[in-house]
Amino acid sequence: MKRAISLRAKADAKARRYTKLLSDSIGAAEDAAMQMDALNQIYGVDVSTYTLLTQELHANSGQEVLEDHLAQSTPGEEAIIFNQIPDGNGGQPLPANPLFGELVAGTPITPPAQAAKTDKGVAPKTPVAPETPPTTDVAEA
Repeated sequence: MKRAISLRAKADAKARRYTKLLSDSIGAAEDAAMQMDALNQIYGVDVSTYTLLTQELHANSGQEVLEDHLAQSTPGEEAIIFNQIPDGNGGQPLPANPLFGELVAGTPITPPAQAAKTDKGVAPKTPVAPETPPTTDVAEA
């Protein structure tokens, strides 16, 4: 649990740092665009004020949205709540789980083989012989 919380905190810090850097770069692109626009007016030219990426970020109000997300969320704000779980395994240690980087010793558990499937994904039915009608004895007739 401690390792998972630590990983979550590191990911949050990294996301905050990159969000702030992206927000700052959008602001710098807007400053550059204003300067380029002023030069275009002075010299009577029409040089692009944004790159395609910065234009898209600017058009979608990128900096404001990012700043709002950062302002609405502070580091460590998540409440950690521990639920009491009944001891279902008699106090025995849980088996190793590769999801958490633990080495699994022993033979792997393989699921039982499933029945063969057809094109439709349904197991084929076993053929049933058709019922034959009762025959009448020719000698009786």
